[in-house]
Amino acid sequence: MPSFSQMNGERSNRYIRVYGTLLEVLREKGGEGPAREIMREVADRCFKDTPERHRVLRGGENAAEIEVAWARNNLKVAGLIDASTRGVWRLTQKGWETKVESLEEARKIGRYSQITKRLRQEEGSGEDEEEGPETEQESPDLLEVLLHLNPEGFERLCQLVLRRAGFEEVEVTGRSGDGGIDGHGVLQVNELVSFHVLFQCKRYKGTVGPAEIRNFRGAMSGRTDKGIFLTTGDFTREARLEARRDGVPPIELVDGQSLCRLMERLGIGVRPRTIYEVDLSFFEPFGLPSDT
Repeated sequence: MPSFSQMNGERSNRYIRVYGTLLEVLREKGGEGPAREIMREVADRCFKDTPERHRVLRGGENAAEIEVAWARNNLKVAGLIDASTRGVWRLTQKGWETKVESLEEARKIGRYSQITKRLRQEEGSGEDEEEGPETEQESPDLLEVLLHLNPEGFERLCQLVLRRAGFEEVEVTGRSGDGGIDGHGVLQVNELVSFHVLFQCKRYKGTVGPAEIRNFRGAMSGRTDKGIFLTTGDFTREARLEARRDGVPPIELVDGQSLCRLMERLGIGVRPRTIYEVDLSFFEPFGLPSDT
């Protein structure tokens, strides 16, 4: 069987070498996964020790991951991947059932994708075959956008998120030597109960450890009974245990993924998108063959 690496010279099918691996990785993940995570894993498998895996393009994207994004775009057009949820790649039923184990099978998907795109163009849908894949450059991942904010901008964004989430009197103290506290606010539970909350914002790409949690709690000491730590990164297991340790004020931890979900729920920095899927069974009474 020809290897996928032998397809490099075929421009019209330049991305089909990763079709099978992309579908396989999604199946291993239970049918869906975060776009960035899937993109990286497929790139690691298909382009390990190749120049593409280490080459960074002008816009900052990795060349191998762009190849994966193009492949995903074609699989979406072919009906194998569902793109109805922002930032998530999900297999359709057809995608679950499709395995690409040969060059010819991959070519069929490529040809179907190109034909579908051409038909849409002829129907005036405006979709351009060379428009490009859905990558961070064209449809940015929300977390990636947050990572590009400057520290002061991220603090102001967290202020807005807390306000939209129901906090009142939210103020950012920022870099005023306030012992690591970035801001404070009040959560009015009801007419009788309210909480004064201090928060800290860290635009990290890595993980936050227990030392940062202890330092934050030290800055909170004597000032409030509740704290919120927001970050674009993640928290180690030890940090999460420290945040909930008995006998000390609890600290709510909001990691990057949780922050993005909160922003999506509150409609901050995102626009909703609706995608419709054709229900073929609906058209059977109107003369459409059931095996179409």
